[in-house]
Amino acid sequence: MDVLIVGAGSMGTWFGRGLEADVAFADLDRDAAASAAESVDGTVADLEGDDRYDVVCLAVPMTHVAEAIDTHADRAKQAIVDVSGVMDVPLEAMAEQAPDRERVSFHPLFAPERAPGSIAVVRGRSGPTTDGLIETLEARGNDVLETTAAEHDEAMETVQAATHAAVLSFALAASPAPDGFETPIYDGLSDLVEQVTEGTPRVYADIQASFDGADAVADAAAELAEADPAAVESLYREAADRWQTDGSTETDNEATDTAGEPE
Repeated sequence: MDVLIVGAGSMGTWFGRGLEADVAFADLDRDAAASAAESVDGTVADLEGDDRYDVVCLAVPMTHVAEAIDTHADRAKQAIVDVSGVMDVPLEAMAEQAPDRERVSFHPLFAPERAPGSIAVVRGRSGPTTDGLIETLEARGNDVLETTAAEHDEAMETVQAATHAAVLSFALAASPAPDGFETPIYDGLSDLVEQVTEGTPRVYADIQASFDGADAVADAAAELAEADPAAVESLYREAADRWQTDGSTETDNEATDTAGEPE
């Protein structure tokens, strides 16, 4: 089996690594394609070529995936897949441009350097070729999460868009605390800020452009900022009811140091 990966970034390289196939990379940056190809013992393909492959994988930014599918769908002989991170848009484009080929959308729910992990999978039109790809990913230690495009994209509004907005908003609103003044909650948020801000800014911008979620974070922060003490307690209880899965909340400070955070 031969595979063309359009997009030679970290996600495309991750997908190509370990495939039991002859892998070729095509990218606007031919040096990046050469580097990715070298890392997986593959080759470089012409981005505007017409050579056909058993599988074409689109590993491009989510804001450009539909356009990339329109351009490269005809190069897929058996299957077309993507690892863009959004699912409804590419699956719709695949169905339109490659209705007679296998179609699957993959979303690794981790940064490539933290592989293996959980991979969301939506089968638009499955078959032996894409089944083999999924089996290969599982053999590499990944957990496959079968889902639907609607369920995935709705979940990403919280899992990515709202989460990133909350972490980045804290990073922009707060100043690093002097040594010795850290609390466990502050330390946890600081760790998240470090993790998020060591990434690629364009990726986070694409997520905000593709999924709702940030507005809800902004609205909640504004409501909290304007609330009086009684309203803050009410909002606290509302949050606790939503997130405390064991049904117990310490809303009366029973195990809380009243001068600070819970011990």
